[in-house]
Amino acid sequence: MIKEHVRSGDSRLPARNRWQSLTRALTKVLPLGLLVAATTSVQAQDTVEWTHLGGDVHHTRYTPANNITPENFSELKEAWVWDGASFAAASGRSTPSYVDGKLFTVAGPRRHVIAMDPESGETLWSYREPNTFRWEYSMRQDYGKGVAYAEVDGKGVVYIISPAFFLTALDADTGAPLEGFGNPVPIEGFAQTGVVDMLADLGHEFDPYYGVPKEVGYVTSSSPPIVVNGVVVVGNSAEQGYNQSRMENIPGDILAYDAKTGDFKWKFNVIPQPGEFGHETWENDAWQYTGDVSPWAPLSADPELGLVYVATNPPTVDYYGGFRPGNTLFGTSLIALDAQTGERRWHFQFVHHDVWNYDIPTAPVLLDVTVNGERIPAVAQATKQTLLFAFNRETGEPLWPIEERPVPASLIPGEKLSPTQPFPTKPAPYDLAGITEDDLIDFTPELRQQAIAALADWEYGPLYNPPLHRDNPLGKRGSYWCPGDGGGSNITGPAAGDPETGIIYLTSQSACAAHTLVPGDEADLRYMTDAGTTTTGVTPAQYANGAGGGAPRHPSGLPLMKPPYSRITAIDLNTGEHLWMIPIGETPDRIKNNPALAGIDVGNTGTGAQAPMMVTPSMLVYAGDVSDGTPHLFAIDKATGRELARIPVSAASRYGMMSYVHKGEQYIILQTGPKLTAMSLHGPRATAAAH
Repeated sequence: MIKEHVRSGDSRLPARNRWQSLTRALTKVLPLGLLVAATTSVQAQDTVEWTHLGGDVHHTRYTPANNITPENFSELKEAWVWDGASFAAASGRSTPSYVDGKLFTVAGPRRHVIAMDPESGETLWSYREPNTFRWEYSMRQDYGKGVAYAEVDGKGVVYIISPAFFLTALDADTGAPLEGFGNPVPIEGFAQTGVVDMLADLGHEFDPYYGVPKEVGYVTSSSPPIVVNGVVVVGNSAEQGYNQSRMENIPGDILAYDAKTGDFKWKFNVIPQPGEFGHETWENDAWQYTGDVSPWAPLSADPELGLVYVATNPPTVDYYGGFRPGNTLFGTSLIALDAQTGERRWHFQFVHHDVWNYDIPTAPVLLDVTVNGERIPAVAQATKQTLLFAFNRETGEPLWPIEERPVPASLIPGEKLSPTQPFPTKPAPYDLAGITEDDLIDFTPELRQQAIAALADWEYGPLYNPPLHRDNPLGKRGSYWCPGDGGGSNITGPAAGDPETGIIYLTSQSACAAHTLVPGDEADLRYMTDAGTTTTGVTPAQYANGAGGGAPRHPSGLPLMKPPYSRITAIDLNTGEHLWMIPIGETPDRIKNNPALAGIDVGNTGTGAQAPMMVTPSMLVYAGDVSDGTPHLFAIDKATGRELARIPVSAASRYGMMSYVHKGEQYIILQTGPKLTAMSLHGPRATAAAH
């Protein structure tokens, strides 16, 4: 029998009626009536698990643990710090899971799998995949983000995808490769069990040690798999689209395996083949030679519906698609797949023929909401465009109408953009969506005029302002679009959702992008990591000769646009309305003390960085900096956005955070670069008492 760790009770009921924190010991010894009585009190919480990268299979980043409250938040202390230096950890993107009394995470470019003691942070075991050129070449080495976990015949199993694109299943107690899983890998050092070489199931020529030939394409991974009803579903990553000047690549097809045996179950073609739905959206026979459309963000799932939700990125080459005309399904889309068969149940494409690098960088969030009196299982997707798309996760029907609206056409010969793009009628955008002079800094008239002058050589305007070639008829240096590929919602700011209320919390930053495109042959002289053989007609100028310089900047050093520069927005998915917005952290000293602002009270501009967040029954918790750069942890009223408490912490958090209750003590784990920092109400004394 295979069991994923999902929340106890009916996931369609409000969280207050379906405690997800049932103590393992209570579950084993108490009848149901006594069990309910024992778990209704917050004080009865002895064990609360965080079973997935996003807290649960719905990726809500919600914990029912409530031992830490706004009233005692200021008493939090550092309990322990785990240092990943010996694993060469750097990125801080991996959120641990807490299951069956242990913490599990991945660390470093080799993506070591680590099991830790939840009281002390002591390493219990680690696993490292044997060396291959495949992992050495990977561009996503230290970005594993976490693990998947399931029970197979009563035994805990940890699953990871490596940078070399192997799927590995490990015994959760020992770290040993799972017996009877996968097939032998013909490379020295690999165990004869516990590993699947997933390149064999993509259907392309490959060498076990070296991987796919570069002239064919490239694949790696940057997120864990997800286990749904006994099936391990796997995403992948491709070469960064802004590092490409050649059109050949392999598609980021979605794979699935039996969680017990590792047997291959199905493949979903993200670039539809002849006869498949969406094939006609790939014109010029581009489906034959180009690729990407990788589902590199974390996955979410609904085990009751048997569906897995997969978000994708654009096809090959981020800013030019003249060689791949058409809307190019399933690029920049959300796809709901049957976990058992891989059949597409529904999909929605957020960007047609994406040339803005508006890939989906964070997992879909699943919440149950009530819209116009009807209870609906919903899925919501944050985007770089600051548009929040919300659907019935069973049918794909939008919660509110989504309109196709006209957008600007490209001025690049050979480029054919979609004349329209989808815009939700609800909710409204939650950050900068396009830019006009009205959006520019206005603390003084002089600062406003300087901002206008800084943008004079750049073409800017509404959302989906298209890229420009260096030799454009407007005489501009390039195109400036807002949000840019680093703005809006992005990797380091996953959304969080409250299953009790149906409110989603979104962190975003007002960051635009300036890009100039050049002839592909020129850029190809400088791109050293490119796959494929045929140079595109046009490609990004990021590393090309004569790239044309960087982005426009304000002469004062201040941001070009009005604050807040980063924010948290609460949106009620029952109504589609914004509830509140707050800046993240405090105005940095470099802005407050800028000579151009002498004597001006600028208020709270926000830090300009996104905020790791999680939700509890009593508050929203996020990490951010105060004015002098000191990292803090903030407790926020979920209904109003009012700050309830704050504490300084030893290091800045990255990507996410998580919480669990172990032996009655609640911990909050901060992802502090190469380290993990554990906070608790009793600090290290709780650990000392345990020993």
